Amino acid sequence: MKKILLAIFVTSFVFITACAGNLNNVAVNNNVIVEQLAKSSSSWNGKALPAYPQGKPEVTILRIKIPAGAKLEVHNHPVINAGVLIAGELMVITEDNKTHHLKAGDSIVELVGRKHYGKNEGTETAEIIVFYAGTVNKPITIK
Repeated sequence: MKKILLAIFVTSFVFITACAGNLNNVAVNNNVIVEQLAKSSSSWNGKALPAYPQGKPEVTILRIKIPAGAKLEVHNHPVINAGVLIAGELMVITEDNKTHHLKAGDSIVELVGRKHYGKNEGTETAEIIVFYAGTVNKPITIK
């Protein structure tokens, strides 16, 4: 049991040490690379993110696949969320036609409380992993 606890402690220490430093490509033990994809207190349009809502926290992680040529419904997110496009291309468009173009590997800190939609104008399926910081029994997306 002591060996297991020691192993957990050492692993946690290495991870925390890696994450605590400069996260723009940090090598640890020549094997682990930590790359910061996004860090922001504002969404992609420059607007400040709101305070986290009161209540019991609930994290939701979605993998969303958007076929080539598809357009999502207009919607908004009442909670802070961020994602990484892992395949394809995606355009995010606001009600006032401001756009943000993503290609595979790009990250995004999404709009909160502002209507927008996504559109795949590429030739392959766009695939994005999105992390939502919400609260229990509250929606993460409103159409």
